[in-house]
Amino acid sequence: MASSSFFLLHTILTRRRDSNSHSHTLKSFFYFMPTTLALATSFLILFYISSTSNLFFIHPHHLHITHPPIRPAIILENPPAISTFAPPEPVVTSTISDFAINGGVPVETEGQEKLKNRVASPGKYINDKKLFHDKDFFLDNYKEMNRSLKIYVYPHGQDDPFANVLLPVDFEPEGNYASESYFKKVLMKSHFITKDPSKANLFFLPFSIARLRHDPRVGIDGIQDFIRDYIFNITHQYPYWNRTGGADHFYVACHSIGRSAMEKAVEVKLNAIQVVCSSSYYLSSYVAHKDASLPQIWPRQGDPPNLARERTKLAFFAGSMNSPVREKLLQVWRDDSEISVHFGHLKTSYAEELLASKFCLQVKGFEVNTARIGDALYYGCVPVIIANHYDLPFQDILNWQSFSVVVATLDIPLLKKILRGISIEEYLVLQRNVLKVREHFQWHLSPVDHDAFYMVMYELWLRRSSLKVST
Repeated sequence: MASSSFFLLHTILTRRRDSNSHSHTLKSFFYFMPTTLALATSFLILFYISSTSNLFFIHPHHLHITHPPIRPAIILENPPAISTFAPPEPVVTSTISDFAINGGVPVETEGQEKLKNRVASPGKYINDKKLFHDKDFFLDNYKEMNRSLKIYVYPHGQDDPFANVLLPVDFEPEGNYASESYFKKVLMKSHFITKDPSKANLFFLPFSIARLRHDPRVGIDGIQDFIRDYIFNITHQYPYWNRTGGADHFYVACHSIGRSAMEKAVEVKLNAIQVVCSSSYYLSSYVAHKDASLPQIWPRQGDPPNLARERTKLAFFAGSMNSPVREKLLQVWRDDSEISVHFGHLKTSYAEELLASKFCLQVKGFEVNTARIGDALYYGCVPVIIANHYDLPFQDILNWQSFSVVVATLDIPLLKKILRGISIEEYLVLQRNVLKVREHFQWHLSPVDHDAFYMVMYELWLRRSSLKVST
């Protein structure tokens, strides 16, 4: 291409200049000159690029592409730093009988004995998933919280027309939304309460969403008006809300109706700390880090059940089909022999199913939260959370990766592959941590260190304002 262009240029410039051809030669020169120069320049540019880069010419021996082994991923909403591990030898295989539980301690089988020896050997894989993000920091800060945190509760007497809504219940809380009532009942008798608002770090708005829902004077349709009027009253009777715009105030709610209860009191939604069970990043009414997730826990009396039994099922779920996510779960795994999905009446008790399963599924229903996480932990079953955008309870404190599996809803068809892909050592760590973390998901009328009440208090401690405004 270039040689022919140069030849054409040479011919034009050296052509005999007679009278007949002079005019024609000039016209040809000025016509072809720009085209020739453009072609020559393009050739030189292409030659330079091809000689200095691999843009057009890639030699196979220069490529070193490696493909890591495909492993089902445990998907976390807040993943920790990623580390890689290539086992130096095949992972010890075993059957589900290796996970027979004896009083909460896995029974050692031949396969597990080999595993223990391999894990203990230098240079071998050791699963070091920790239950806390930073246990030392938590314990030190927890002690300071226990000494220093003070809460002022807006006072209401038994003669208040809405005493049933504003005061603690006079019975032991029960039911699916008991967490709200338990918290208030325990708080009002705790050492955190101060009657001197000048000493308070936080101010508690004591209305109960669950009780308002059942009050015939209010009902579901009247909750928003009640909250609006309540905030109006305290802002005119007391100076505390007005000092910070409500940033040092909080309320507690477990029923899902609470997510829309503040629509006529926007300042509560924007400024106050909302401690709620419906803690979804997807909801505009919930602000992560400002607000906190309240664990939804069924009240249980007595000691946890005896866990000395073999877990023969891979995974279990039972519940109503009240969401597309649950419908998808039922559609994919309805007739599976390892993943047991139930809609309707169970042939065996719910507790027996939890005790017989390695993994227990917490699947998003109408809300991201259900009491199934607490159920799974209580019965020593590793929870599998299938609920996108769920701000998990105590996530500031606990490393959920150490005792649960979080699966994206889109990955429901891959559920068995994900769970079966969890190695023996990984499962044993998860299951042992389940037994350790249970104490943080239990309510007591007389609170016990590190139980659900104290953990919620610690979340509030983390969210308190360091700014003190004098009156």
